[in-house]
Order: sequence, then structure tokens, then C-alpha cells
Amino acid sequence: MTGPRRQGHRQARADLYIRDMRLIIPLLAACLIPLPVSAWEAGTQGPLCTLTHSEPGAEIRLTYDSRGPEYTITLTAPTPWPRQPVFTLRFEGGPGLAISTDRHILSPDGRSLTVIDRGFGNVLRGLAENRQAIGLTGPGMLSFSLDGAAPEVAKFEACGTAPSV
Repeated sequence: MTGPRRQGHRQARADLYIRDMRLIIPLLAACLIPLPVSAWEAGTQGPLCTLTHSEPGAEIRLTYDSRGPEYTITLTAPTPWPRQPVFTLRFEGGPGLAISTDRHILSPDGRSLTVIDRGFGNVLRGLAENRQAIGLTGPGMLSFSLDGAAPEVAKFEACGTAPSV
């Protein structure tokens, strides 16, 4: 190719390149945007040891206060929990376990369900040794993944036994 025909071909290729880049650059930029991570996290907030996890449609928060000593577990759903006399926390994908209580309380908006107790050995074992947990009150159900929970559960357990400085 020579002359104007060759220049026309180059221009067409350049136009295609620019069009393709206009499509690809936003896709590449989207890959760089940090997405929310669904992770378990143990920590402390003042005198409280905490273990938290959030994923779309489910939040869980455990606390341990050695001054009590007292444990709490709160499951927050996107919609209110049905008011039922029994709450069950079922663990699946491992040794399995189901724990039930009638001593649960609901937040004023009904979205958060909390259980308070002096011992949570079975709950912590269930979180560490299974793949999924399911909270149930009658027809109400909230499930969440336990992927990555075990090391954070171990940190949470160690938090309450660490010597104070």
C-alpha cells in the first residue's frame, strides 16, 4: 500500500485502537477499585474482646467482657427477625452443632438479635470448626459463611485470657 490508501488504513486502525481503549480503560479502572472484603476480624475495644464479620445481608458480632465475665452474640439481618420463643444457631459443614435458647432479645427495630451468656464454648467451637452458621427464629433465617473464621476465633478466645499489663 502506498499513498492515501495506506494513510486511510492507518487511520482506521488508530480509530479502532482508540475505540477499544475507551472500552478497556474503564474495565481496568474498575479492577483497581477496592471491593468490600467479607472477613472475620478479632480485636479489642477498651475492655471488650470482639469478633466481627459482615457480608451482604448478614452481620455478626461477638463480645467478651472479662469483668462480667459475659459473652454476647448479635446477629443483624436486613429485615426484622420474627418474634419467636426460641432462637437456634446451627452450624454446618464440619462436625455440626445446633444450640437453642429462649433467652434472646431483639433490638427495637427487630433487625438485631442478641444472646448474652457466661459461656460460649459451643458457639466458638461451632464458628471455628464449620463452614456455615445459620440463625433461626421460626421462619426467620440468617446464614453466613465461616470461611476464615477459625484463626480469628482463636484470637478472640486468647484475648480474654491474655494477662493485663
